[in-house]
Amino acid sequence: MLQFSRLFRDCAGVSRRGFLEIGALTGLGLTLPTALAMRKAAANDETLAAPRNCILIWTQGGTSHHDTFDPKPQASASVRGEFGVINTAIPGVQFTEVCPNMARELGRYGLIRSWNPENGSHGNADQIMMSGRKINQTLHYPTYGSVVSWRQGFKSALPPFVQMGTNIDNRSGGGMPGILGLQNGPFQMNADPNQKQFSVSDITPPSGVTMERIDRRRKMLTAVDQLQRQAELQPVAFNALDEHFKAALNMITAPETKKAFDIDSEEEKLRDKYGRNRFGQSCLLARRLIESGVRFVTLTDGAWDTHAGNFNALKNSRMPPIDQALPALLEDLQDRGLLDSTLVVWLTDFGRTPIINSAGGRDHWASAGFAIMAGAGVPGGSVIGATDDEGSKPIRDEIFSESIAATIYEKLGLPLDLMAKAPDGRPVRLIEGHPIKQWA
Repeated sequence: MLQFSRLFRDCAGVSRRGFLEIGALTGLGLTLPTALAMRKAAANDETLAAPRNCILIWTQGGTSHHDTFDPKPQASASVRGEFGVINTAIPGVQFTEVCPNMARELGRYGLIRSWNPENGSHGNADQIMMSGRKINQTLHYPTYGSVVSWRQGFKSALPPFVQMGTNIDNRSGGGMPGILGLQNGPFQMNADPNQKQFSVSDITPPSGVTMERIDRRRKMLTAVDQLQRQAELQPVAFNALDEHFKAALNMITAPETKKAFDIDSEEEKLRDKYGRNRFGQSCLLARRLIESGVRFVTLTDGAWDTHAGNFNALKNSRMPPIDQALPALLEDLQDRGLLDSTLVVWLTDFGRTPIINSAGGRDHWASAGFAIMAGAGVPGGSVIGATDDEGSKPIRDEIFSESIAATIYEKLGLPLDLMAKAPDGRPVRLIEGHPIKQWA
């Protein structure tokens, strides 16, 4: 989450102006002015001709490929599991029965069946999959959303990078800005958009704080500023701070901010189509954020580490929301003319073991899994690669995580040779690898 640093302190403690700003902004839960200043200072001057947006879905824990998109119906029961298979929109391609909507809508997205994670550890997975680089103890590579924030900056009053939910393991830097600095971290919200009283801290004034009250505090700040400027107290610093304080106020007062989070304004029929649950309404909110100027949204979903009760969890809690919401999101984006300019990606930690364990679950598996992409030129209905008869390893068109990363960069219009500076000043290449040729 964007943090409010101590730039308001002087040698005597908290200044008069700092006290007023803290009163004006932290009374709203707002933590943006300093981060806005840091982001501006670190902004990359280069711009892109036609940058694309992205919605990244992260299912934390490791979604089973066997029991979703790469079933092995001819294998033994210890591998096959409890689910039957169903046909998809693409002849000859089958999914398990818990993915009926994803099967019907396969023509809208591309599927990788031959991903080799080369990793079976939580934490490491979050870093590798959301940056495209293996773990480096000397530095943390930035997550995709942070790269977009650093490279492209603000498009509207809303932050360029938003994370929904907290289901990311940050121990190895996963989902974090890394060497790009906290100013390029995500604006994190953990509110449930399916709740009746849905509101987002940091942008929603608490009860009793009206926009008129905010305006009065802003005028008080202006008066204090004028007095301090007359005394020639660091006018340059005040000018710089004003710019970012105004940007923060702009975010909470801008019409597009209120509009973006006003999910109740959506038609009931569309909300039902996404699913009346947290994941479904989060997908709908992600679309609204993209429409309102957010460039990158990471949507997190937890409880996919199914060492026990794998089949019950997938059938009754994990797959139904995503099987309903993801196809609805793709259709909605396409109907609104946004799918060509918005990359939708579903990534997870790794695959699960071919052999079902004694607890009716599957454990971590480091050599096979799946990934899904749609929009931004990804050909719908394309199924890349295959695994062996037990789903244990790729046997055709093996895809590694660095190629997934390079494909994301390419689809978002980011240079594949993009360089950044480490804290010690040395240049760091952000990704390695080549885009997936079938989706180029």
